[in-house]
Amino acid sequence: MPDFEYIALTQDAKERLDKVLVKTMPGFSRSRIQQLIDFGYVLVNDEEVKRNTKVREDDIITAEYPEAESLEVVAEKMDLDILYEDRDLLVLNKPKGLVVHPGAGNPNHTLVNGLMYHCQDLSGINGIARPGIVHRIDKDTSGCLVIAKNDLAHHELSDQLQKRTLKRTYWALIHGVLEHNSGRIEAPIGRDKSDRQKMTVTAINSKAAITHFKVLERFKDMTLVECQLETGRTHQIRVHFQYIGYPLVGDLKYGLRQTLDTDGQCLHALAIDFIHPTTQEHMHFEAPLPAYLSTLLEKLRMGNAV
Repeated sequence: MPDFEYIALTQDAKERLDKVLVKTMPGFSRSRIQQLIDFGYVLVNDEEVKRNTKVREDDIITAEYPEAESLEVVAEKMDLDILYEDRDLLVLNKPKGLVVHPGAGNPNHTLVNGLMYHCQDLSGINGIARPGIVHRIDKDTSGCLVIAKNDLAHHELSDQLQKRTLKRTYWALIHGVLEHNSGRIEAPIGRDKSDRQKMTVTAINSKAAITHFKVLERFKDMTLVECQLETGRTHQIRVHFQYIGYPLVGDLKYGLRQTLDTDGQCLHALAIDFIHPTTQEHMHFEAPLPAYLSTLLEKLRMGNAV
């Protein structure tokens, strides 16, 4: 059970979340409430949100109070695979297994901790727990991420993300032999009511989600696909391919009970394209495939059992 629960009233509608909680969580300052939101201890309809999220009537707001935890981001020395960096942004290749930002249960050893050590001039738009983070990828997804080093760059990149001009290309290895050479999956995604740790295709409290795909290679019982995200919902590619009956290889949360032991789903953010917020140049970056996935694909091409 959460430590705090509140159902938004008519008068709360269109108010910022942190402002609503200042009025409904006695004993908590606005800065403390913002810290709880930033670190994922406050949920709206079971989803992590931002402090400036506009509340809707009947939203269910819940909060947990961490026990004697200091809600601060500690800089940690970390080997970062940086593909590009200038005074406005950096693009890096996130390794599989690394959490992007601190949150409930993951206060340290995240990418943000490493970024704080590497450079102190990250944008502050997303709060203390997510400085510079324009978009996220799952812990067990590797590949390209763009990081904003100032608020102007963050605003510009976020605007491109919202307008869908910031392009993200993924490679995914899925179970089954996909017959269509290309396609479009359009199915709304929301929180799974029976398992709050999962997302699912649902019409209830969901958001529109669109994934475009094309087949790159077919193997005996697997397919390598390239995906373009038109929207960026939590676990979108994983949920969409499970929905059409071709779950990702290695995905224990959404995949088959019997799958390959790859320490998580075979999903790699191969490339990212955007317009530089200052120079207005078109920027394109690619992150090389991680060794585990390259090796697996070679085995599949040779017809070896895996």
